[in-house]
Amino acid sequence: MRQSETGTHITCVGTVGIPVADQDRALEFYVGRLGFEKRMDMAYGQGQRWVEVAPSGAVTAVGLVRSAQGSATGIDTGIRFVTDDAEADHATLLAQSVDVDEVLPYPVPMFTLRDPDGNRLYIVERPRPISA
Repeated sequence: MRQSETGTHITCVGTVGIPVADQDRALEFYVGRLGFEKRMDMAYGQGQRWVEVAPSGAVTAVGLVRSAQGSATGIDTGIRFVTDDAEADHATLLAQSVDVDEVLPYPVPMFTLRDPDGNRLYIVERPRPISA
């Protein structure tokens, strides 16, 4: 087992949580519109449910965490998903009536989208290698 200089054994970001009001509606959006795969959907505790989705092949998953009563959804998640073609993904999501902003061309093509709860997510195009 590898240990860092600080003494921890942390190796990666496993899951980032996004607050949602309705886990079924969120699951439909992330799987049906963004094309993610459902990684986990299980009950725990007293009437709780843990739902994780992720892009195919991704290490880090997104937890669709039911927001506590009175807690906010519609946050700026700060999450950036990487794509090979921001323009194409923008057109696809726009055609599916996803709430997207314009593609910004700098420093690489990127755009903002909102899930059904208004949570802001970002799609950023992977920088292309500079040819010599």
